[in-house]
Amino acid sequence: MYRYLERRLAEHLREFLRRNYGLEIANIVVEQPPKIEFGEYALPLAFELAKKLRQAPRKIADEIVAGVGAIPGFEKFEVAGGGYINVRLKRTELALALAADRSPAAEVAPGKVLVEHSSINPNKAAHIGHLRNAILGDTFVRLLRFAGRDVDVQNYIDNTGVQVADVVVGFLHIEQKTRAQIEALAAAPRFDYVCWDLYARVSHWYEENKSNLQVRAATLRSIEEGNNEIAAVADLISVAVLKRHLETMDRLDIEYDFLPRESEILHLHFWDAAFSTLKETGVLTYEAEGKNAGCWVMRRGGTSAGKALTTDGAELTGERITEEEQKVIVRSNGTVGYVGKDIAYHMWKFGLLGRDFGYRKFYRYPNGHDCWISAVEGEKVHPHFGDVAEIYNVIDARQSEAQNTVIEALRGLGHGQAADRYTHFSYEMVALTPRCAAELGYKLSEEEKARSWIEVSGRKGFGVKADDLLDALISSARQEVDGRHPELSEAERAGIAAQIAIGALRYFMLKFTKPSVIAFDFKDALSFEGDTGPYAQYAVVRASNIFRKGGFDPAAFCKDEAGEVFTADFSSYLEGESGNDVWELWLAAAKTSYVVSQCIATTEPAYLAKHAFQLAQLFNTFYHRYPILSEADEGRKKFLLTTTAVVRRELIRILAAMGISVPPVM
Repeated sequence: MYRYLERRLAEHLREFLRRNYGLEIANIVVEQPPKIEFGEYALPLAFELAKKLRQAPRKIADEIVAGVGAIPGFEKFEVAGGGYINVRLKRTELALALAADRSPAAEVAPGKVLVEHSSINPNKAAHIGHLRNAILGDTFVRLLRFAGRDVDVQNYIDNTGVQVADVVVGFLHIEQKTRAQIEALAAAPRFDYVCWDLYARVSHWYEENKSNLQVRAATLRSIEEGNNEIAAVADLISVAVLKRHLETMDRLDIEYDFLPRESEILHLHFWDAAFSTLKETGVLTYEAEGKNAGCWVMRRGGTSAGKALTTDGAELTGERITEEEQKVIVRSNGTVGYVGKDIAYHMWKFGLLGRDFGYRKFYRYPNGHDCWISAVEGEKVHPHFGDVAEIYNVIDARQSEAQNTVIEALRGLGHGQAADRYTHFSYEMVALTPRCAAELGYKLSEEEKARSWIEVSGRKGFGVKADDLLDALISSARQEVDGRHPELSEAERAGIAAQIAIGALRYFMLKFTKPSVIAFDFKDALSFEGDTGPYAQYAVVRASNIFRKGGFDPAAFCKDEAGEVFTADFSSYLEGESGNDVWELWLAAAKTSYVVSQCIATTEPAYLAKHAFQLAQLFNTFYHRYPILSEADEGRKKFLLTTTAVVRRELIRILAAMGISVPPVM
């Protein structure tokens, strides 16, 4: 409702400026006053108009206040300072609409949105860094759906890349395993842990003898070619690890709709189609000399523009791209780099390739939702994937150049609108504090001990496995739940511990802004005080306990009692100095959709975590200040209960958008 009223205010102001000054102002800046007693909105508009109108801001502000007229839902306009305009709402009207959960339908942009996240190499167990990606991506999906968008969730599987090749090398050349032996290992629990350790061993094997890298190169070629024993082993390993990844993410209530694989991009000739178009348009050029001789290259994203070179197999013509500006797409040995396959994949995403995957069901979640995977030959009946209007790729900041290169390839192909609707949802890495690394048994140098954080390295086997982290969090939460609620059954206590642990983890990953490096520490993550998920969960549990003790249903109370509360003369509860504190809580509760829209516009879910924390803080202050159930005045008691019910409902919605559920007790 707050967002809707802000838009209504801006529309009336635009009409006023058009009518009185002949000005067309597309963007009316609406701010929030520093104190609730100043009003609900603040307008710096007069300062922006001062140069255009050649008048003092204060005079312009006075003219706007005098002439803008009545706006439904707004009480009055006041000029403050040198020209600010403070705007006051009709508090009772907003409170009544909020209590009744009544808000005008928001405009929803057309077209399907595709969010790609996780994209973990299927060669070993998921680690803590992957959890940040998946939690950010899943939360953004939830935000988009909250706003009414139609969203497809995809998890790109690089099953033909060097990481998978390295594990194949480990099994076949270091451990000397047969395909049947690998298959038996893959059927055992946590096969991804076996691959984690082996992957680190392979890295050491390469370091011991650089000639071993030739084994990697040959293995990689065999995997890309397909239809051979090595490719079959790679598929066996990647599928087994992928299923473990889905099981891990399902513990966090993270689901996917479709798993496109690199193998199909190659075998269904996606790359061949894209390669042909890229050459014809001059986006890709053949390099005949220098360090990249024999490669097909394109200009790196972010480098200076210029006419691309072309080749017909003979002479090169046009302006040559310097070696510093070149991004190798096809290596001199004919293998395609990651970015090349990604270009083809994104052409398919936007419906620009003229080809499609085969589809088959791969994984069914406990709630019955089916996750599909790409195939050479698939099922006849399947959902329609791809051909979307917008794309958000959740990939860490270290991949910025590759992402920019894909975007520039789309532009070079003449698909500027698609490039504009392609968003790299960038974030920084998750590292470990030195204390956390030491607790995990890693030996640190004195230099490392003095650092703020230590980078995780899968090749070194250095990091926190996602399942280990979840197990530790749940174990810690279980100790607390067992101590507080011994009367509950084993299953109930286990379920509550899982809800608290997952809430703690998801909130921890979301409360930091995306450009922040998260230095993970068990002590910080497991804390249930302050700016944490359990703190917000506990605010909801407190509110629920009030209704449980009073014998009321919170949802029914808003529906049945709120109208009675606000149709009577109870505006005094929201007005004046005594009402400002309670009104601040109501106003914060009214901002859920407003904050969600901010998160989407800025691709920053951290704003929602901040909103959850602030609303929980305000409610806890309200809870301690007002003895709700013992309130003698029946009308005031209904008002306080309605306030509690509204805040409880909004906190549940906010946490749900963060993928956090609320346990019955804590």
